[in-house]
Amino acid sequence: MPTLLIADDHPLFRAALRGAAQDAASDIHTLEAGTLDQALAVLESNAEVDLVLLDLHMPGNHGLAGLAAIRAQFPAVAVVLVSANEDPQVVRRALDHGAAGYIPKSSGLEDMRDAIRSVLDCEEWLPPALRQAVARARSEPGDADLAARLASLTPQQFRVLTLVADGLLNKQIADRLEVQERTVKAHLTAIFEKLGARNRTQAGVILRSLELSDPSTQLEA
Repeated sequence: MPTLLIADDHPLFRAALRGAAQDAASDIHTLEAGTLDQALAVLESNAEVDLVLLDLHMPGNHGLAGLAAIRAQFPAVAVVLVSANEDPQVVRRALDHGAAGYIPKSSGLEDMRDAIRSVLDCEEWLPPALRQAVARARSEPGDADLAARLASLTPQQFRVLTLVADGLLNKQIADRLEVQERTVKAHLTAIFEKLGARNRTQAGVILRSLELSDPSTQLEA
């Protein structure tokens, strides 16, 4: 029985995805989360999750950072991004960072169902209307290399990196993760080496390069 995690902060859209999932596989088991932290906690406690439908701009997620976090910490789990952003270049970047598919929030239930079924069958899925444009889109220079570097981080190293990007000092990170400060320093040494960063500022900048603007926020402005 496949297990699906729906990670989106809008209850109505979660319900739509849940309905599409039940149509895609009658025996599917669904879990839900409203923030990135909740999604990571669900993954931590449920090793049977096969697929995550991840809102690109849910609380705690900053563009492709959530995708990178899941791919680094749970590499066996497939991730499909869900977003109102239909820019082919954004979709191209998502694929380069390990997404198994991309569902625009304008999609109908049939496309949602097809996407879930395809990815559960280990196939990549893109909406038909975007496939040609995404195929023409060029990968961002260095994105594939960055994705590989981030994927090389251990789960704990990735947690340290996210806290560094948030501006926390070593002692604060140690307190947050309940480890000794020298452990944090050892993680940072490994992170710098894997990412090719000289210091914590550069490492934070590398992670923040995954941030993307939210089109819904721009419309509200």
